[in-house]
Amino acid sequence: MNQIVKYIISFFLIALFQVLILKRIDINFNRFQYFHLMIYPLFLLILPVRTPKSLMVVIGFFLGLFIDAFYDSPGVHACAATFTAFIRSYVLKIVEPTEGYNTTAVPSIRAFTIGGFFIYASILLLVHLFIYFSLEAFSFIYIGEILLRTIFSFIVSIILLMLVQLIFSRK
Repeated sequence: MNQIVKYIISFFLIALFQVLILKRIDINFNRFQYFHLMIYPLFLLILPVRTPKSLMVVIGFFLGLFIDAFYDSPGVHACAATFTAFIRSYVLKIVEPTEGYNTTAVPSIRAFTIGGFFIYASILLLVHLFIYFSLEAFSFIYIGEILLRTIFSFIVSIILLMLVQLIFSRK
């Protein structure tokens, strides 16, 4: 029960940080508006490894829906977060150590090492951002802009995500 309360608090802290602080940060350089800070996928990344896929998808959907309510983007964040939650188990299999995961493993810098967590987070964040910007544009006519937004948003978001993980990882 204690773990559930911890994750509920984490859900709201991360989501509120996204919608109250990061939404207001506007990074653009002379009309180069391709930087979008997104840290809320971190919540999906830090859930225990053995979280059932169906529960992950439901959590991803409600996390995205919560973010959508503040961004006025009906369903875009919900779809991207749901897809990210869905593929998480496949990415965990890709980055799984040869000895396997501990049954109580929670993805973090401490559990995966910095390099392992970076690879895990990078794959999921890149997929999340690509899906998000593809849905936002709703046409592959804008593939160049979708890729630019994905790449530049990934760079600033992964730096922030890794900093948050370094600061809040247990010692």
